[in-house]
Amino acid sequence: MKYCGVIPAAGRGSRLGIDLPKILAPVGETATIWSILRDKLKPFVDHIHVVVSPAGKPFFDAALAGDPDAAIISTGIQPVPKGMGDAIFGGVEAWEQAQAILIIWGDQVHVSAETIAASLALHGGAEKRMVIPVVPLEVPYVEYEFDADGRLTNILQSREGDVCHPGGAGDVGTFVLSTKGLREIWEAYLAHAALGAATGEQNFLPFLVHLSQIGWDVLRHPVTDPWEARGINTPEDLAFFQKVYEGKAKAAD
Repeated sequence: MKYCGVIPAAGRGSRLGIDLPKILAPVGETATIWSILRDKLKPFVDHIHVVVSPAGKPFFDAALAGDPDAAIISTGIQPVPKGMGDAIFGGVEAWEQAQAILIIWGDQVHVSAETIAASLALHGGAEKRMVIPVVPLEVPYVEYEFDADGRLTNILQSREGDVCHPGGAGDVGTFVLSTKGLREIWEAYLAHAALGAATGEQNFLPFLVHLSQIGWDVLRHPVTDPWEARGINTPEDLAFFQKVYEGKAKAAD
């Protein structure tokens, strides 16, 4: 297996006003966040691993029933919502045999196929390499800081109380990482990693800084469309993308 897609998706849909896991939120007459992400990833990965909550597992199993792509899809459970890092590495057995993992947050429906393809090509299956698609944003929610040599030095997170700068480099919720030795590096990192100052979670993004500090290559893919950075976190976000995909459906008719 060369590439495995990993989707941490243990969030609930309560903030969106739905009684379903967030990843099953409807985005059009037949599309859901999940179906859009699945179809985006299929051309590029050999397997897709989705991490859901215990309460969300029955709903997601029902969504997979009869799915013709079910053979390349596996699911894992994050028993307690401890953060994205915990969700990703809780499913390590599903992806560690791949050369690299393509991580995409479970609400990033607008990441383009071009961004995915370019990021995987930039990674190239190399060892000790990560690729981060970045885009300048008016008000970044997360901001990546690099030194003059291109090393990743810091990641500011608004959710943890950091102040991001207008025009700073944000992400599009998508990352490509080599897998060789990654489990062991994560386990060693946990021995000294601090929890999020505001959330108390085991955040994933500081781990990327750690990888840079221990010598991993950090390659950036420049994204030009800031809309790729917009996830579905509020009812307003959901309504926005429902209009977008309704328009795409009409255009295809």
